[in-house]
Amino acid sequence: MVDKNKEIKLTNRDNGEVGYTIPDLRLHRSFTPGETKTVTFNEIEQLAWSRGGLQLLKHYLIIQDKEAAEEILGHVEPEYYYTKDTVKTLLTEGTLEQLQDTLEFAPKGVIDLVKKEAVDLPVNNVAMRDEILKKTNFNVDKAVEIKKASLEDGAEEETTSTRRAAPVTAKVTETGRKAKPIIITK
Repeated sequence: MVDKNKEIKLTNRDNGEVGYTIPDLRLHRSFTPGETKTVTFNEIEQLAWSRGGLQLLKHYLIIQDKEAAEEILGHVEPEYYYTKDTVKTLLTEGTLEQLQDTLEFAPKGVIDLVKKEAVDLPVNNVAMRDEILKKTNFNVDKAVEIKKASLEDGAEEETTSTRRAAPVTAKVTETGRKAKPIIITK
């Protein structure tokens, strides 16, 4: 049994902001991507009991204490603790079997990280790209192609944009005003 006042780190593994509200504690927290906050075990327990809270803890927030994670979530697979850096290492140095296990046992937040990092790196291992497609229906090849095309389009726009006319400037009147004041008469 974990002490309710024990301080535990929670980390947002998602690419977006994650937040929750616990009315009984009069508390609202939000985490930016990758942000870690220290909270009490009591707060994590209250979050787990709240609507949608257990899903947040299973898939998007990492409880950085093994004993607390197991008390709240039950059995926790090793992939639960994967971070962005772990996923990068998996995709660059890991085996196909390690990726298969990750895609089978990891929470949704880790699988989202795998898809994002597979495009950002990009993953050069064709077997890994195929496995990601097979397990998640996410086509890394197409995503890399689209990313490359959008970057090329952005570069073209920047170099071809030239000014055709001088910008409009406001004329200042003798009184220093830019326009005549509106006068209301009754």
